[in-house]
Amino acid sequence: MKPFLLVVAISILNSCSSGKLATDQGIPWELAEHRSETISNLRYHFALDVPVSRTETITGKSRISLSWNDNSAQPLVIDFLQAEQRVHGVSVNGASSTWQPVNDHIVIPAQSLRPGENTVDLKFDVGDEALNRREDFMYALFVPDRAHFSLPLFDQPNLKGRVTWEVTVPEQWKVIANGPESTSNTEAGRTHYSFLETQPMPSYLFAVAAGMFERETAVIDGRTFNMYHRETDAAKVARNSEEVFRLHAASVEWLEDYTQTDYPFQKFDFVLIPSFQYGGMEHPGGILYRQASVLLDETATQNQMLGRASLIAHETAHMWFGDLVTMNWFDDVWTKEVFANFMAAKIVNPSFPDVDHELRFLTAHHPTAYSVDRTEGSNPIRQPLENLRFAGTLYGAIIYQKAPIVMQHLENRVGAESFRDGMREYLSTYAYGNATWPDLIAILDKRSEQDLAAWSEVWVEEANRPTISIERGGDDIVITQRDPASRGRTWPQTLQLRVGSIESNEAITIELGSKPQRLAGHGNARFVLPNGSGVEYGGFILDADSQAYLLANIDRLETALLRGATWVSLWDQLLEGRLAPEVFLQTAINSLASEQDELVVSRILSYTGSVFWNYLSEIERRDWSTTLENTLWSQVTSERSRSGRASFYSAYRNLALSREGLARLERLWRGDEEATDLPLSELDQITLAGNLAIRGIADAEALLSQQEERIENPDRLARFRFVRDSLSANPTLRNSFFESLKEEANRDREAWVIAGLSNIHHPLRAKESIDLISPALNMIEEIQQSGDIFFPGRWLDSTLQGHNSTAAAEIVRRFLDTTPNLSAQMRLKVLQSADGVFRAAQVVNGWNND
Repeated sequence: MKPFLLVVAISILNSCSSGKLATDQGIPWELAEHRSETISNLRYHFALDVPVSRTETITGKSRISLSWNDNSAQPLVIDFLQAEQRVHGVSVNGASSTWQPVNDHIVIPAQSLRPGENTVDLKFDVGDEALNRREDFMYALFVPDRAHFSLPLFDQPNLKGRVTWEVTVPEQWKVIANGPESTSNTEAGRTHYSFLETQPMPSYLFAVAAGMFERETAVIDGRTFNMYHRETDAAKVARNSEEVFRLHAASVEWLEDYTQTDYPFQKFDFVLIPSFQYGGMEHPGGILYRQASVLLDETATQNQMLGRASLIAHETAHMWFGDLVTMNWFDDVWTKEVFANFMAAKIVNPSFPDVDHELRFLTAHHPTAYSVDRTEGSNPIRQPLENLRFAGTLYGAIIYQKAPIVMQHLENRVGAESFRDGMREYLSTYAYGNATWPDLIAILDKRSEQDLAAWSEVWVEEANRPTISIERGGDDIVITQRDPASRGRTWPQTLQLRVGSIESNEAITIELGSKPQRLAGHGNARFVLPNGSGVEYGGFILDADSQAYLLANIDRLETALLRGATWVSLWDQLLEGRLAPEVFLQTAINSLASEQDELVVSRILSYTGSVFWNYLSEIERRDWSTTLENTLWSQVTSERSRSGRASFYSAYRNLALSREGLARLERLWRGDEEATDLPLSELDQITLAGNLAIRGIADAEALLSQQEERIENPDRLARFRFVRDSLSANPTLRNSFFESLKEEANRDREAWVIAGLSNIHHPLRAKESIDLISPALNMIEEIQQSGDIFFPGRWLDSTLQGHNSTAAAEIVRRFLDTTPNLSAQMRLKVLQSADGVFRAAQVVNGWNND
């Protein structure tokens, strides 16, 4: 490193302090805007040398080519974490240059550059922070602002560049990057791969994965698909591969037709990562997936098969929505996610012709969106963002689940054909560039007579959901909307109510705004269901007569969609204290014996598990266990489809608690008893062993040791060894496991960490783990700064979701009250995750949440 001449250093520091050029930690909006206005024609060439051992440093060289035109003559700021320690040389236009490390940046004086074309060459040590290095594989994961944790570049979405990769690795390794492979040469036990230059893309999509991977290939309609994986079960790979390739090809075909835009990148590879942090990540040319979400067990449920198809469609849709056209700044990150989820729901339909896809949309989106939007920590879909270092806090159920519902409302208002044409114009106008949400609204506004900007203001820019109540007034039904925050907001919405009785009911459509709507002459209806089409959105308050009638007759509702919508509404009644958990649970048990639609069954089973573990006292749980287990096992051995029985089998293994139930679980694990045609996979056996240990069976440690000896897959074995102490019957070992997580290095496998925390805070261990809530909360800002985007929320969820005591609720409240400097975003995250604890403490223990 060469230090600046004193005069240059003073000049740069003065410009920073005067506000002309922000070089704060992270990537401030002002810096990003300045660079997007002064830099163009951006190209990167990275050359990485990866050693065999993960403890050795990866070395790198890069050339950044750019057109620079800055009339204000501000220094050039390149983003790179720990530049002072990691950068070993900087040259500009072939000449060695002075530079200065400032926070997360390399600052190069304007005097070193010339107007127009420039090249910057750097030699550096690659940062491991975003490379996820393992013993025999690694993968880059740069979203949203972590590319500069490992590489020197301009880490912002609205400065797209073409990228060329060269990677040298141990001879046995394979390498996957954004561009197609150009050459590979092996010498002295090392293989050098080079790849072709890509189309323009933002830095968070730069991708390289390398390691001991197997490759499967398929050619469909002239396009080659490559799947890289680490699964050692060859039969599982063979059983899944054809469908996985077909789903990708079908997604590409559908999107090309819908958008009238060809697949926009050069190749289509995807890599399956064990214990990947997310479901998937949409790197062009190298999508990453969580391996277990793609390679399903032979006993996969319908929901798991739909989930895989939706995941593949989601990541494929990103090639157009997010990759081809990228948000200008991460305040609009939701736009790429909403289009991916919204399009995925459409793409999946033809592959599952027997599924009610309106019901699927309801069950896949509303429950999860409501789980955040009903809380004190609810946030808008579109959120302000001053610095990319906080971009990870914007992710969550609101952008992944609520936003697609809002987009469905928008399509309904504009019309499906006009909406599609608007999407085509959006993609063609901003291809390989950037766009904002207002840019899209302007395109759609031309195709609609409605004021979409005003509609967007409350649905997109505001938090919460409307509270919509049903009341009976004489011969009429009155539907009223109110703002749960008492701010006078109105959510314009079309409601399709279902009104009548089991024998005779009708759909009535109304437009609900600020004024109540009256259904004249329907006051004697046996029930009114306000979310009759499944797409309506709000906190629906059923009138007492409708609630009682639906509880008694839910199984007799004529369509699965109506039954699913009713279950979603009944769950809200329980959470708001209008329906006793025991009544809900008895209704659920009754319905499970007769309900045949697998999506509805899956939803009931999910609610049943939540009631059982969170909304019953310990004594009540024991009282209900035998009845619940008998119901579940009767369906495991029923004449249902294999996938239907698999759902009940999974629920049984997760909920069995009685002496008889535990004895059966142990027989199943040992192989002394089997569920017909439902073999346990290796992962199932591992999970079952953990469940038995948490339930405190005799000789649990011996059982865990036997399970460890059984595991054949090295990745699953490593995970089991990591979490084993969290399963121990010894509280001291469990506490030591948690203490180890205070070291950042022990948190780099985030999925493993979350599994361990969930074991520690299981409801059966809540009394013993309550003292660990406060230290976990105290770590949350460190978790946010060092972890990937979903880690803070999952850290909080796994810490809190096993608790329902007054003491646990008060610990969270005390933390919030005594931590005034907690960032606004993290305060919302805590409130979101704590909502279940607050509600359960109220329902079970009468806690006063005021």
